[in-house]
Amino acid sequence: MTESLDLAAADAVLSGLRPFPVAVTTTAGGRANGLISLSAGAGSVLREAPRVQISLAKRNLTHDLVKESGVFAMHLLAGGDDDVLAASLAIIMTLGGSSGRDGDKLATLATKPGVTGSPILTDALSYVEGRVVASLDTEENTLFLADVVAADRLRRAPRLDIGTAWKALPPEWTQSYERGLVHEYNAARRGRGLPEQPV
Repeated sequence: MTESLDLAAADAVLSGLRPFPVAVTTTAGGRANGLISLSAGAGSVLREAPRVQISLAKRNLTHDLVKESGVFAMHLLAGGDDDVLAASLAIIMTLGGSSGRDGDKLATLATKPGVTGSPILTDALSYVEGRVVASLDTEENTLFLADVVAADRLRRAPRLDIGTAWKALPPEWTQSYERGLVHEYNAARRGRGLPEQPV
């Protein structure tokens, strides 16, 4: 790492590029899973040939399933009135609060199969489905670039941003989530040859 790098300045720039949490779902070999990510975005400048890109940490089951199947759905979540917000927070807590290796994370969420077979979260704001055309191994995660093969807007509402979501989530949930991030970050540190932090 560069000795003179101002990490606070870098964080101020880079963290501002990820305001919207997304729910990523996929399926492979008869198993479905999903997670919440802040690392997704458009993958092409062509409106007539859209692409989507996601970055998934290697320790997640969803990463392994996308790598195996080459398909996923990326959902934006809805803000707005209490009922709509509550459904979005339930998605965040369900997909972001546990590992799919420990059980079926999608069992309590309303879903339907998409054209790729990926589960579509029917309480989401909107979604795109993608078929992977390229991937990049970055030691701690994999970047997947996919052609968009289906898309839909499920409701009219504002997009839920991470600041609004974090304030609305139960404090005990966010504290538990943040404790779990230590393991996520240490896995990333191991992948990049950096020293781990105490758990």
